Amino acid sequence: MSTRTTAHATWGRALFVFAAMSIALVSRTLPTSAVPAHNGEDGAYTITINGSNAFPESVAADNRNVYTASIADGTVYRGRPGAKTLAPFLPGGQDGRTQATGIKITGNRLLIAGAFTGRFFVYTNTGRLVSAYTVPDTGEPTLVNDAAVTPSGDVYITDSFRAVVYRIPAADVNATSADAHRTLQVAYHLSDYVPGESNGNGIVATPDGKSLIIGYWYSGALYRLTLATGEVRKIAVSPLPSADGIALRGNTLYIARSAHNEIATVRLSSDHTRATVVSERTCPGADTTTGVAVSGDRLLVTNSQMDTYLYGAPLTSPVFTVASLPLH
Repeated sequence: MSTRTTAHATWGRALFVFAAMSIALVSRTLPTSAVPAHNGEDGAYTITINGSNAFPESVAADNRNVYTASIADGTVYRGRPGAKTLAPFLPGGQDGRTQATGIKITGNRLLIAGAFTGRFFVYTNTGRLVSAYTVPDTGEPTLVNDAAVTPSGDVYITDSFRAVVYRIPAADVNATSADAHRTLQVAYHLSDYVPGESNGNGIVATPDGKSLIIGYWYSGALYRLTLATGEVRKIAVSPLPSADGIALRGNTLYIARSAHNEIATVRLSSDHTRATVVSERTCPGADTTTGVAVSGDRLLVTNSQMDTYLYGAPLTSPVFTVASLPLH
């Protein structure tokens, strides 16, 4: 079995386990004050992705565009904020981009993680390739999953199968000449990785630029990584198994819990050592909610249909969507 197939099977097994446990886990971790919103909540609507193989793993937005991308073939889709459809922007397979997970925007750059391929791409917002990276050739399985950008412009990247965080300096992100053959550099080592399972996943930088917040998919734990020292500390909060994509506004985290088909709202303490789960809610057509982004006063959530991609099961819906919810 190839490394790629093994990686798919491992992630799929974990998804299956947590989906089977989801009712019990939610009953244990849902705060008594949290009241989940049902599909069709006031002001919620769906955004259609114009692609038959979209499987949208992640989503990103700024004041000009909304982006999502396909884990199945690497196609990147784009539309204006508030639009009801996203159209193909970068074709799948271009520049060796055959899969895409985490997608982020920084200035006029678009950052795309390449999932099980071990690749990472930097594009301009016009679609020109700036640089393409590959993980170090250690022989280990890889799942280049998500990225965060600090206020200084440095980019930090998780690898769910390797207990590391990679770094791309801001100067390289903003380079003017293309370089398609770079190697990702390890900046930090993480703790508590479980071999063969999906670990470090969603990642965000704190507004002060001093720390990274990282969610672990398998355990549901959140960690704070202090950039100045490399210290990795578990945040005191109820576990959120299947924690996937993360968005941060102020001291509030929005966490997509993929196997649970919900978004958790989590309030961080001022020193980022503790957190409280404020609420958990579903979204229209919720189907493996892997990605989340804040866009103005809206929350964008991907309905990735990941079970179909991993298992080859029939599609839940032939139409791939991103849900748009009121932020609160």
